Amino acid sequence: MSISEWSISQVELTVMKVDATGHPLEQITQSIQVSHETLADGIAIALVAIPGGDFLMGSPNTEEGWHPSQSPQHMVSVAPFWMARYPITQAQWQAVAQWPKVQQSLTPHPFCFSGANYPAEQISWPEAIEFCARLSARTRRTYRLPTEAEWEYACRATSQTPFYFGETITTDLANYSGVNWEYNGKICNKGFYGQGPEGCDRRQTTAVGSLGTANLFGLMDMHGNVREWCADCWHDHYQGAPVDGSAWITGGNCRQRVLRGGSWNGGPRTCRSAFRSRADIDSRLYDIGFRVVCEG
Repeated sequence: MSISEWSISQVELTVMKVDATGHPLEQITQSIQVSHETLADGIAIALVAIPGGDFLMGSPNTEEGWHPSQSPQHMVSVAPFWMARYPITQAQWQAVAQWPKVQQSLTPHPFCFSGANYPAEQISWPEAIEFCARLSARTRRTYRLPTEAEWEYACRATSQTPFYFGETITTDLANYSGVNWEYNGKICNKGFYGQGPEGCDRRQTTAVGSLGTANLFGLMDMHGNVREWCADCWHDHYQGAPVDGSAWITGGNCRQRVLRGGSWNGGPRTCRSAFRSRADIDSRLYDIGFRVVCEG
């Protein structure tokens, strides 16, 4: 039996947009639907309702940081789903790691950094799949990793700018490396984006939801903090990609899976809504975590 009831509440939030230099431009009041999946006493996953819709996936070659893997841009239709408001935290991971295994064991504390509300990191793709399988078995609801299309659609939240809050990003809004990296006198990674400012380099994860502003769907930490596993196999481009929001698991390299969202260990270009990277499924890196989707 499910250990929690599926109750829905309305939550009011304030969404901030910034101008091209990173200064506040406007604030929008938004009402979102939130539900909580209880894992243990005082520990629950907050999920927000993501409405279905159509969106333009990928980035134009005029966008700073564009890479051919983000093309061609294409229209995708996405069905409604629920998505974790934040990356899975260490407290949530540890609660589920104690549940009976479905396919494999889970280490209760694989993390590099420590904090109950910090993202669970150093999680491999199969381990993230096991977490979802245990949630599904326990609750009798279908939990899984987001598809790459669902992730970008949810991140954009109707926006078409490089970031959901505007044309640039600051380290007050997200956790990424906001300093210039130099090698042999040359800048190999810029700490600023567009006309935005340089910032700080925290060199570690931060508590989920502690920086910045939610997007119009109510999601946070979509730009930076930890890269997030998606369900899709890696493909070098979008030629032939599904247009129905489903995971692309035919062809490509399925020993490598898609990562989204940038991280504390990367620059601002890697935090864009359209940015995509990859890792071997057995990779356990201190800037890789995940968030979950619930169907229906």
